Amino acid sequence: MRALCLITVKPGKVDNVIKILQKIRKIVKEIMIVTGRADIIVVLQGTIDEINNMVIDFKKIKEIVSTETLIEVEVDLGWSKP
Repeated sequence: MRALCLITVKPGKVDNVIKILQKIRKIVKEIMIVTGRADIIVVLQGTIDEINNMVIDFKKIKEIVSTETLIEVEVDLGWSKP
């Protein structure tokens, strides 16, 4: 299972949070600094429990203000060719 975690951090703390996130390699597959409502996006891959526990751990980082997690789902919308 894959998920995107959108992370908002305190002003001027993006570099500190990136350094912390780079040390977590178990299910963190990619880290991106982005523009928009989030400051950082983390691509996670693991079980739902692993993803849940990782997001809980993110919330323990004092420079992180908020997170929003988008879980990938498999849905057949009929777009693929038979």
